[in-house]
Amino acid sequence: MSGMQGCYSGRTAQSDPWCSAFWTTPGDTALRVMVDWNIEIIFMFLIGGIVYYHTLSESTTEKILGIPEKWFWAIGYSVFAVFVECLLNIGGHLVWEYPFWNLSFKGVWLIFLFGYFHFYCAVILVISLKTMQKKILTLLIIYAVPIIMNIFAFGFFGWNY
Repeated sequence: MSGMQGCYSGRTAQSDPWCSAFWTTPGDTALRVMVDWNIEIIFMFLIGGIVYYHTLSESTTEKILGIPEKWFWAIGYSVFAVFVECLLNIGGHLVWEYPFWNLSFKGVWLIFLFGYFHFYCAVILVISLKTMQKKILTLLIIYAVPIIMNIFAFGFFGWNY
């Protein structure tokens, strides 16, 4: 899911010379994969997903504060990630270009919903599938989308980072 989001944000910058990516990561990094995606962000999403999965109990009926456990932790981890992202933006380590994606009440909700929460919704979807075959097929589709986006971008449109 993060790959799709990173590809879309980076493609926004490529589609129009007057546009910028939704967010950029200026400054030093160990590895900049795309204009809006560096190794630190990749590890954050990788570790975040692993921590989320291992936070969940085996019970499918567990509730916290009256909310099903999977959704409680999805909301909680998304709020924490948005908080960290706001701190990075304030510190100049993460730049937001558009008025709808910024440090405001309206912008923070978009970052919450489209920046983080949908990742946890995808995890909940995969976890809730009954057979291993359906889980693997869902993961293959999720990984295929950014690969296909990059094939079109690099192969057909001639874009580069």
